Amino acid sequence: MTITIPLFSITIAIPKIACTILGIQIYWYGIIIAIAMAVAVILYYKKSGTYGISFDTILSAFLWVIPFAFLGARLYYVIFRWDYYSSNPSQILQIKNGGLAIYGGLFVGVAILCFYCKKNKICIRDMLDYVVPEIAIAQSIGRWGNFFNVEAYGVETTLPWKMGIEAQGTNSYVHPTFLYESICTLGIYLLLHKIEKNRKWKGQITCLYITLYSFARMWIEGLRTDSLYLGNIRISQLVSIILFVVFGSILFYFAYHNRKMSKKEEKNKKVTYKNA
Repeated sequence: MTITIPLFSITIAIPKIACTILGIQIYWYGIIIAIAMAVAVILYYKKSGTYGISFDTILSAFLWVIPFAFLGARLYYVIFRWDYYSSNPSQILQIKNGGLAIYGGLFVGVAILCFYCKKNKICIRDMLDYVVPEIAIAQSIGRWGNFFNVEAYGVETTLPWKMGIEAQGTNSYVHPTFLYESICTLGIYLLLHKIEKNRKWKGQITCLYITLYSFARMWIEGLRTDSLYLGNIRISQLVSIILFVVFGSILFYFAYHNRKMSKKEEKNKKVTYKNA
């Protein structure tokens, strides 16, 4: 398949297979996912000790979380595409062709992480605040796997940054929605990284990540042509709306509460100063 980027006069022939080693085909999709995970691990190592959590603890937790998160991401996708996979069961395990749903991975991954933290007496809110910024950067990198698989793109558009797709003799210009999400999650990572050492309350980083990502995904999902559906509803858009409302409300509550407490403390200081 051929991809064109008219804005920069670029035409690229996209190969799904990067190389073959000992007769085993290595796909670009898998390489990109591996790079995303490696970058996250390096960043976790660099911030070891944050919130009292060591890098060794993260590695130990992720030995459980990562396999189940991948399983959850795949099952979520397969369940909502069951009309296809029920007729093509041999394709269920063909992850090399894409088909990982981030929400499925996040839900299952968080569930396993909660179990791990409870078993090892670790504050789950500290743990989540520790891991979510790097999840965002891994998402940003991982979305480029969609580029090599020529998937996760949007409806046709005439905008200057449109992406041309040529397949089966037909050429169309579409929204590069994989790129939109890559840029959004990179921005989320940079913001979370900037404020994570000065968080106001446990769970703040996690709530901010979920609120920002779900807001971005609400918009992006509406442009995609490969959405998973529940009836006539885009399931990821529905999940995004629910998460945005719930965690946005939590952020608003704590922001209001902390501001109220700050004003009260400031007032008490003035009274103490006058009495002195």
